[in-house]
Amino acid sequence: MAVDDSATDGFPVVFIHGNSASRSIFRHQVDAGWAGDYRMITLDLLGHGDSEDASEPEAAYTQNGYADAIVDVLAELGVERAVVVGWSLGGHIALELIAKFPGLTGVVITGTPPANPETLGDAFNAGDGLSIGGTEVITAQEAELYARMTAVPFEQSALDAAIRTDGRARKIMFDAFGAGRESDQKSLVATASVPLAVIDGAEDPFVNTSYVASLTFANLWEGTYHVIPGVGHAAFWEAPEIYNPLLQRFLGSFANN
Repeated sequence: MAVDDSATDGFPVVFIHGNSASRSIFRHQVDAGWAGDYRMITLDLLGHGDSEDASEPEAAYTQNGYADAIVDVLAELGVERAVVVGWSLGGHIALELIAKFPGLTGVVITGTPPANPETLGDAFNAGDGLSIGGTEVITAQEAELYARMTAVPFEQSALDAAIRTDGRARKIMFDAFGAGRESDQKSLVATASVPLAVIDGAEDPFVNTSYVASLTFANLWEGTYHVIPGVGHAAFWEAPEIYNPLLQRFLGSFANN
């Protein structure tokens, strides 16, 4: 797997990107002036970006499969404790890490409604973008539509990432989630003791924020569901001037304890 590691002495912060994206989406975080206080780690999931396609796609291209691969990467890097920041699919993977990575100190999810097969219809907003995200073979036009919906403002790198992605990763992941092969994430967030920050854009075209607001959380950071007005699916990309101070506050509260 392709990994960028700032390799500083700071507390490790691991960023996990979304479906048909890449680690470059976290540029506004890893290049921020305060990033030097932390060991910033970004990676490309298998089948995405600069990482190789999975040799065993049915096992690897699931939320649990991705989480297992990340646990292996962290072991190779010597990371024993970390905060994980996950976007969209990356947030679902971060939730799976709660049971798999004992050193998980805190989790931040964005564009990630914790769900199970019974609540998927409520958790997500149906539409062309969502269906493209679960389709193996997509056209260039569909790839561009998806890239423009997921990350505003649009950059060519987002389209390149969508085109590069192994199409099997989209279909297998969607099918596995719908079939209940992942954790019941609605129940997980209601019982997990790890501090969880939930930061979404109010105009997210994929996520039903009313559904997220209705959930029970065992340890919701600041007791607040942080919703940024006028912002879409990738709040950290679209509005880093609002998102980054929230992230810094979360890291300051937990990562240095």
